[in-house]
Amino acid sequence: MRPLIVTEFISLDGVVDSPGGGEHPRAGWTFADVPFQEEAYEIKGREEQEASALLLGRVSYEEFAPVWPTMAEFAEYNAMPKYVVSSTLRDLPWGPATVLRSLEEVAALKEGDGGPILLHGSATLAQGLAAAGLVDRYHLLTFPVVLGAGKRLFADDADHHGRLDLIEHATYSNGIRLGVYEVVR
Repeated sequence: MRPLIVTEFISLDGVVDSPGGGEHPRAGWTFADVPFQEEAYEIKGREEQEASALLLGRVSYEEFAPVWPTMAEFAEYNAMPKYVVSSTLRDLPWGPATVLRSLEEVAALKEGDGGPILLHGSATLAQGLAAAGLVDRYHLLTFPVVLGAGKRLFADDADHHGRLDLIEHATYSNGIRLGVYEVVR
């Protein structure tokens, strides 16, 4: 079984909305509000090397598709298979890409052969995957900012609760904290 890893930039108050740009009033908060420190992003390079597929929601796919293919540092991501969970999306210019129409299709993808599947962005999809018991690990870079509002990684009304084991952590001088958590089943 392939592990499904949710990887997010997250604020202290749990917001994952628009970290690099988007519609949130403080869009770009990861770069605008916190000084860059290369070591804090080391996990991102590791993820790219270890992953065998990207899983994205429709909005994340549409935001990444015009930008990531132009970035040399995302060469591995650009070449690997991308799976987009959407009930409406048809055109997938950033490939190789496949549309998945349901969480059942995501579960089937996990059952296949291959390495880790990374979910970038998409709080709504992450919440649905967690509720369905499909998330195996979280890679969280927590930024020392409080946004007050926006899409959250963990839903306030979630009827599922679970324990996470911290398996890796680090703190950087710019205040960013890395936490890698395994889902305990």
